Amino acid sequence: MEYFSILIITLLSILGCKVKDSDGKVQTLKAARNYNTVGYDLSSPDKIDFLPGILHEISGITEIDNSTVACIQDENGFLVIYDISKNSIRKQFAFHGDGDYEGVARTDNKIFVLRSDGVLFEIPDYNSAGLTGISYKTEIPAKDNEGLCYFKMKNMLLIGPKSNIEGKNKSKRALYGFSLDTKQLLDKPVIKFDLEEIKDYAIKNKLKLPVTRGKNEKSEPKIELRTSAIGIHPLTNKLFLISGTEQILFVFDLNGTLEYMEKLDPVLFNQPEGITFLNNGDLLISNEGGSGEATLLRFNYKIR
Repeated sequence: MEYFSILIITLLSILGCKVKDSDGKVQTLKAARNYNTVGYDLSSPDKIDFLPGILHEISGITEIDNSTVACIQDENGFLVIYDISKNSIRKQFAFHGDGDYEGVARTDNKIFVLRSDGVLFEIPDYNSAGLTGISYKTEIPAKDNEGLCYFKMKNMLLIGPKSNIEGKNKSKRALYGFSLDTKQLLDKPVIKFDLEEIKDYAIKNKLKLPVTRGKNEKSEPKIELRTSAIGIHPLTNKLFLISGTEQILFVFDLNGTLEYMEKLDPVLFNQPEGITFLNNGDLLISNEGGSGEATLLRFNYKIR
């Protein structure tokens, strides 16, 4: 009987349930969290929202405030303001026609939306529903552009292509900068990544990843870094990047040096396409629905 009681309490603690102690006081038992070095337990969301049908193809999210995010989806030009405290849509409106919209970022009251061909749409004030957006042809030298975030320190938008730099070097990836002062794309990439250095990091840290044959017929981690979402942490200024097709989260400094990477659970992260942070550091990641429901996962930030 004593063994059975210990087993029940152990199970309750894993589930984070409330039980009464010997004095009759209610205690909340929580399992030890597996926080990574950047402050999140990515195996256990603190909150999961199952999103409404209009967001089934959710492809990008950006923080509005601590209870609200702006969302886009990759088929129709709708901006959806979603209340994460009430799990409901606050409002929605069209900013453009149908298209392959992949990234979204906020700067003050402005919202920028990235189409996969590199065109940016500016919504001057997201509080003015129905206001037609202004468009900019960035002429970015890459295809399949999906990642977008605001780089406040340099007053620019970072754009993350899913493809190689100019389609030439298979071992290089980059983020480009769109100046909000000149409304033009910078001539050179702002941040560059080297896949060979990333593979070396994975080997050194003994990360469990799929393997492939390298140039010398040696097995090496299969890492492609196909950017689907990017965001800059509001407290640490670290760059978080998701490679959605291979379900890997990378964390870099703003010089492009890799500091952390993690293979994500394919059940929780069936198709991760959006990332943003609340002001307190809490992390939000959105998943397209696919054959199921679209989800918004929240991970509370643990300051280390």
